[in-house]
Formats: sequence, C-alpha cells, structure tokens
Amino acid sequence: MAPIPTPPAEPVDTPDAYVGLEAAGAERLARERGWSAVRSLPPGSIITMEYRVGRLNFEVADGRVTRCWKG
Repeated sequence: MAPIPTPPAEPVDTPDAYVGLEAAGAERLARERGWSAVRSLPPGSIITMEYRVGRLNFEVADGRVTRCWKG
C-alpha cells in the first residue's frame, strides 16, 4: 500500500502583519518568509474558495494591503 502523502508545511507567519504594507513590498516579504504562492486581489474580487497550502492572499486597494489570509 502506498504511503499517505504529507502536505508541505506552511511558513510560521501572521497574515495580519502584512496589512497596511505597500503591495509589492508585502509580496516580496511573503516570498522571503517562504510562501510559495502570493495572490493579490482587488476588493470585492470573485475567487474560488479552495484552500491551497502555502498560498497567501492579499486584498489590495490603492497599492496597499487591506486584508490578508492564508489559502
């Protein structure tokens, strides 16, 4: 029988720490901290709700992160 795969670990990070940062700088910081995917979205975007380990989502308005969440 095949072993059960172990999902990759997410970086130990606090999404709230990105709120208020300039979007490009926040994305650079997130990648430095180990996030494999960073997604920037305008407010009110329609997105799928699947959870992806290692992805960090930014809601960006006027060039600044206004909301941040994992998945």
